Amino acid sequence: MNGSSAPAGRRSGPDGLVLALVCLAQFMVVLDVSIVNVALPSIRHELHFSQAGLQWVVNAYTLAFAGFLMLGGRAADLYGQRRIFLLGMGLFTAASLAGGLAQSQGMLIAARAAQGLGGAILSPATLTILTTTFPEGPRRARALGMWGGVAGAGGAAGSLFGGLLTDLVDWRWILFINVPIGVVGVVAARALLGEARRERATRALDALGAVLVTGGLMALVYAIVGTTQHAWVSARTLGTLAVAVALLGWFLYHEARVARQPLMPLGLFRSRSVSGANLVMLCLGGGFFAMWFFLTLYMQNVLGWSPLRAGMAFLPMALAIIAGAQTASRLLPRVGTRPLLILGPALSAAALLWLSRVTVDGTFLANLLGPGVLGPFGIGLSFTAIASAATSGVPREQAGLASGLLNTTRQVGGSIGLAALATIATSHTAVLLRAATPEPAALTAGYGRAFLTSSVILFAAAAAGFLLPAARAQVPAPAGRGAAPGDQEPVGTEAAAER
Repeated sequence: MNGSSAPAGRRSGPDGLVLALVCLAQFMVVLDVSIVNVALPSIRHELHFSQAGLQWVVNAYTLAFAGFLMLGGRAADLYGQRRIFLLGMGLFTAASLAGGLAQSQGMLIAARAAQGLGGAILSPATLTILTTTFPEGPRRARALGMWGGVAGAGGAAGSLFGGLLTDLVDWRWILFINVPIGVVGVVAARALLGEARRERATRALDALGAVLVTGGLMALVYAIVGTTQHAWVSARTLGTLAVAVALLGWFLYHEARVARQPLMPLGLFRSRSVSGANLVMLCLGGGFFAMWFFLTLYMQNVLGWSPLRAGMAFLPMALAIIAGAQTASRLLPRVGTRPLLILGPALSAAALLWLSRVTVDGTFLANLLGPGVLGPFGIGLSFTAIASAATSGVPREQAGLASGLLNTTRQVGGSIGLAALATIATSHTAVLLRAATPEPAALTAGYGRAFLTSSVILFAAAAAGFLLPAARAQVPAPAGRGAAPGDQEPVGTEAAAER
């Protein structure tokens, strides 16, 4: 089947190839959030990072990625998804090459920041292309299932590939691996992607709004990631948070009262589907994505596993996310998003509650495999449903905005969650160490406390799922619509239920 549903303009290639391309791009972007984790000791040794400076190999990417996502999403709406996709893919690829060739700390950190900017441009464009290529209904549900599966699996696969490349080749290949993939992506995008014509679209970007929201989000994430070095109540943390609140508050006022062509029309949040999906994503990001971080530490610091062995342990988790996303793509047209956004987070919450009982002498089969499959399966169920709900009923000219908003929510939620959970784990471990508890037992107890707190956040995500509108019963498509068998769109999606 060809891209008959693409907007007017340059025609897209076959839908299956377009889907493969955007999934590949999204996988690259999510993968690079976590792929450097297991390589950090090697990077520190070769480039002579201090322990405090080493965190910026991760944080430079996180800050740029979170800060520019909203701008990247809006740019796809205003300037064309194909053009923005190519810009993001090209920048991401070039920055990966520069990072792999880095001979100094500053060069590596700058390359990671450029990667984050490229990812922020590229990631919203992938979901925008998907939602404008596939109409609402079973076809979009299947496409979202694939996209959600690879996006969710990227977090687990980052640890897997990072361990493999660092142990078997060299840490630089965690960056070099993106270069051939990116080149293929650019060539394929030029051949496959169509460009929507937007004769009526005003190509005036809300510059002040872009500066305010980007600055506010970067200040927020900077304050949060800095809590590993500075206390939450320190003058530096509170001062940076105050700047973030001021900038984001000014942004909301500007969008509501001043901007003629707002970067983020606040009317978007009148949709229960959009606002509910973003609330669920905020909780999911805050509660679940720190799991990869703490599991990596537990495997290496407590169980004494090598980076390669720890990376291999994430393989079943990546497969479970893909399985969950594919299951959701089949259930979504029948049950709607709300049941999946209740069930998925609840399963992940149960898995993290299970993980909170890890022991010093734990084993993969007895302690990690069960929750390591159950939790990611729940995330796979959730990702597909969230992507559908966050873009359901959104006007085509705001598809990029909705995509960027969802990605921003995920990234900010993950940053807040990781910083808070790291503080909880570190504080609990410190108390036990002062009480003369052996270090492995103290570390394990700290990780367990973080997993327990994560489970509470994910049960809150399941509760937030009840805010989504319920889907009405489906009605078969009338004869003569011209749709292929099995491709009829369901009547009574969440968007219709709100009208």
